[in-house]
Amino acid sequence: MKCKVKILAGFLFSFIFLGFFISCNNKASDKGHVYTEFMLGVHSRITVFGADEKEAEYIAETIFAEWDRISKDFSFSEPYSYISDINKYAYLKSVKINEELYELLRQSVNYYNLTDGAFDITFAPLWPIWKEAAASKKLPADEDIKKAVFNIGLNHVEVNPYDRTVKFNKPVHINVGGILRAHCLKQGYKILKRIKGDYSVELKLGGYVLTKGKHKWEYPVYDPFKNERIIGKICFEDGVVVSSSGRDHFVQIEGKLYSHILDIKTGYPLEDFSNLIVYFENIENDDFIPSVVLSLMGKSRAFETLAQAKGSIGVWIDGKGQVYAFENKDSRAKWIESKKFLFF
Repeated sequence: MKCKVKILAGFLFSFIFLGFFISCNNKASDKGHVYTEFMLGVHSRITVFGADEKEAEYIAETIFAEWDRISKDFSFSEPYSYISDINKYAYLKSVKINEELYELLRQSVNYYNLTDGAFDITFAPLWPIWKEAAASKKLPADEDIKKAVFNIGLNHVEVNPYDRTVKFNKPVHINVGGILRAHCLKQGYKILKRIKGDYSVELKLGGYVLTKGKHKWEYPVYDPFKNERIIGKICFEDGVVVSSSGRDHFVQIEGKLYSHILDIKTGYPLEDFSNLIVYFENIENDDFIPSVVLSLMGKSRAFETLAQAKGSIGVWIDGKGQVYAFENKDSRAKWIESKKFLFF
């Protein structure tokens, strides 16, 4: 796999590129090797500090190859993926699945229960309705939404933990895309643990970012309504930050902005919501929950859940741009509002 190579050299250069991580110590001598690809529908980036070019390229190519495998194996649209195979045959018979897919489905069931059904991987009937609404700038008919919701339900998916099979009792379709980026970061983290060397590495998939190795990082949080304006940042030395929605994913329909995150219980986008950014100390802990799942709980329940996750931070931005922040007392990370930045 060919990777595009760039050098991240200094604070000013890295600050220009929106959405990028920025070294907290801002030293011009603090350089890293940066590799970029486009996969899972988002821009991805791997940055390696403390390694020579050959070592850094090996790390990036190994992880990109794993992410490419995951995107193909569990794609909803790829005709020969595991997901497509299940969607073709699981209503007719029990389909054998591997351990990796079993774990993705098990997590999906847990998140479905955790959100009282708001997170549901059988959302396929709703997606074309809202894609058409975004293209035509017109709200879909309420009866079309109700009909789609009627044909959705993870309760119609039977996952057998004993023989590792899946069976549908209704002709639904599953799509695990909502948790694939988190899965990619987990698999990337496992690779980093296997690779020997005193490196600091960041893995970025869209708004999902994981770092390993001590380094000073900051995750900039942008105003959903004012292009390029940073409203705050999360500073940390190690961990994972996941973000859902944001200004790049809004759609405007009949003059109103809508989030791309759908509440499957209602069939409509989340109301009064712009973005949720969450920091966790470790992606392998049971405390870790993807931000898309937390956002479907609502602000109060999401923050209550984060209160049980050691060291976590949550930043909720509502539909009007109002910012609400939660920080665990024992967190090694720090949320800083933009008014505290010296360069504003």
